[in-house]
Amino acid sequence: MWAGYLELAKPRIVALITFTALVGMLLARPSVPPLDLIFWSSLGITLAAGCAAVLNQVFDRRIDEMMARTRARPLPTGRVSEWQAILFATVLGVLGMVTLVLFVNLLTAVLTFGALIGYGLVYTIWLKRATPQNIVIGGAAGAAPPVLGWTAVTGHLDPNSLNLFLIILLWTPPHFWSLAIARRREYARAGIPMLPVTHGVEYTRTRVLLYTVLLTFLTVVPFLTGMSRTIYLVSALFLDGAFLYYAVMLKIASRADLPMKVFRYSINYLMALFAAFLVDHFW
Repeated sequence: MWAGYLELAKPRIVALITFTALVGMLLARPSVPPLDLIFWSSLGITLAAGCAAVLNQVFDRRIDEMMARTRARPLPTGRVSEWQAILFATVLGVLGMVTLVLFVNLLTAVLTFGALIGYGLVYTIWLKRATPQNIVIGGAAGAAPPVLGWTAVTGHLDPNSLNLFLIILLWTPPHFWSLAIARRREYARAGIPMLPVTHGVEYTRTRVLLYTVLLTFLTVVPFLTGMSRTIYLVSALFLDGAFLYYAVMLKIASRADLPMKVFRYSINYLMALFAAFLVDHFW
């Protein structure tokens, strides 16, 4: 039973969210923020992210039942009931908001709540089913964690935190569209208007490449604005080069394995890029 609850919260995705939020916290100050503030901020953001993940699975239960990638999740298999999942999401969300209000600051709590609603409700219930640009628009909620981490330790918004936000925002389309290419038939059966379903695979491959090029330019901005230094720049250009290689190959080759290779690399790319921020900051 507990394993089912843990799976509902999408621990791998939540871990990536928490990591990017932690990077925002550590970059916001020249030295390491107080450890208790890091702990409470990370806990509150993690709980809220878990709440959004559970809500996503509650509202996507019908879709998950129709897709091979998701039909083994707790709700489609009956390991956790819908009402149990809703109760679990409520507990996570309330605890997360209370933690942020009491131990962090109100601004971070408000922004986190907005991101939770944006992903758990607006994206899942409306955008995902309404437009093939669902990932582009809904990606704003998924790009929020570094900003949340930044405000958690400073109490205010900062242009440098928006650099991190924009990086994740532009990373999101090539990340998800490569997966959508691989799973396009399942999305079509489920009636979800993902870009390769509505506009075709070739069109989507082009958009993956274009967004990857834009992402490459954007990752140089932190160096140009003085937010980061040479270690970050060299790491970013190396990671961008590999991402561009995969995106170009996806565009010009018709190999069936390439979409999932791009998808998997994109996850490693984001983790490595944000790790490079930290190494550069504290070296």
